[in-house]
Amino acid sequence: MNEILLTFWAQWLRPSAGLPTVHWSLLLAMAALVGYLIQRHTGLPKVVGYSLVGTLAGLAGFGGAVWPLQGIGLFLLELGAAIVLFECGARIPLRWFRHNPMVLVQSIAESALSYFAVYWVLVWLNLPTQVAGPLALVALVASPAVLTRVVADTLAAGPVTERAIVLTTLSTLYALTLGSASAQLANRPSLTLLEAVYPVVAVLGVSIVVAALLTLVLRVALRLMSPTSENTAMLFLALVAAGTAVAAHMGGSAPLAALLGGMLLKQINPRPWAWPRQLGNASSLLTMLMFVLVSTVAAQADWNAPVAGVVLALIAVRLLAKASGVALGNVGSGASWQQALWVGCAMTPMSSIALLIASQFVLAAPAAAGQVIASVALPAILLMEMSGAIIATVAIYRAGESSIPWAPLARGHDGDSHGS
Repeated sequence: MNEILLTFWAQWLRPSAGLPTVHWSLLLAMAALVGYLIQRHTGLPKVVGYSLVGTLAGLAGFGGAVWPLQGIGLFLLELGAAIVLFECGARIPLRWFRHNPMVLVQSIAESALSYFAVYWVLVWLNLPTQVAGPLALVALVASPAVLTRVVADTLAAGPVTERAIVLTTLSTLYALTLGSASAQLANRPSLTLLEAVYPVVAVLGVSIVVAALLTLVLRVALRLMSPTSENTAMLFLALVAAGTAVAAHMGGSAPLAALLGGMLLKQINPRPWAWPRQLGNASSLLTMLMFVLVSTVAAQADWNAPVAGVVLALIAVRLLAKASGVALGNVGSGASWQQALWVGCAMTPMSSIALLIASQFVLAAPAAAGQVIASVALPAILLMEMSGAIIATVAIYRAGESSIPWAPLARGHDGDSHGS
């Protein structure tokens, strides 16, 4: 049947387009429609619809996404993540940690507890350490992309929302640094301390250099150009795209460089940057593509009963660890215990960054270990992209920080937003 359809399409498509282009165009059009309808009629964020469409495409055998990630798919995923992380980084004033250092303690506590809890449980389930370690790093990271989409779709603002974004962004920083470095050491079990630390320093160093260059150029641009200009938006996208390619080529991490670039820009340009409408539209399209790509790839995992128990154990331990970590660091952080609970719930989503880290380990690890990592990581990421978005939405509404009532009560709100 597939051969008949391919033959039919081949007679009508021009070489400049190609069948994959048509497939992806239709898939994104369907994702946009389903995302809108789901939010309109259920009040859930559009990302749930995007992930649902991608999941169905992956389960149906859609071949437009290659695993492990490579080529244009990898670049687009890194670019989408970089844009989201730059904005998240630009929302974090480092002086905040000086006035409220317990937020940083809270971040370190939840990240460390998430990593070690998942690692110990996986080892207890008889997974080898070369598998348990990478999966623990995948579980450490939360998803700023999912959380910011939930925040945009619910028009949320408040202490729970801001703290959840900060903690999610910081966990991403840790995971990208450690994950990118650890993947380089996957085939080198016997290491000295210097050999183990060097990749971390190299990844972080290259990313900082790229971030500094990106920040300096943007700083100059913001002095010469209006922040609301269409050309400023195009300049920003072009610079992030260039930084994505350069950072990856030089051995750094493109999303990490973008995140650090946003944080640096916030320090030297403390005034809030009003993101242009044009940038919002472009980043929204890239974000939708990112979610569809993640779910399409993750749905192609080898689903089976023995792995299901490990996946569910990882998800359950991760949820408990993040909530417990946020609670442990809540003393003196200025938040109530109820707010800490909702922050922990808002940090549950996993998506693009987790997939990027898993892909790095699958490529670097021995074939057998890489297969096990993928068989556990992909279903976990898929489940937590959709269910995590739902949990985060409930947390924001329960915290009372959404400015709209839960749909379908708010029929007049179409859920469209222009930020990422």
